[in-house]
Amino acid sequence: MSEHHTSVEHGQEEHHADMSKKLIWKVFFYLLAITCLEFFIALVLVYNGPLEKGPLVNFIYVVLTLVKAYFIVAYFMHLKFEKMGFIISTLIVFVFIIYFIILLLTEGSYLHTHLHHMFS
Repeated sequence: MSEHHTSVEHGQEEHHADMSKKLIWKVFFYLLAITCLEFFIALVLVYNGPLEKGPLVNFIYVVLTLVKAYFIVAYFMHLKFEKMGFIISTLIVFVFIIYFIILLLTEGSYLHTHLHHMFS
């Protein structure tokens, strides 16, 4: 009786492993495509082409990087399959960290421009 039970469990694990391998490769190729797009923008459009370095290109890079971060966190770190409470608590911490980084950069920029004469 226990042999039959383990063979059924093993069959289900193997089927689940095949589905997850397919999903892992799918996410891998999404990440690869986004990375290729970033290199295309950097090496063709900015370096040799019509786009110039500036806020637009930086915004595009940040958006593409956030999309890649979503795929990595959701699938490779298995956050997509967690309960909603854990996801929300993790996102709240992430938002506060980003907020504090922005505050520190703003404060540093202010100090650099207004207190520059004290350090020169």
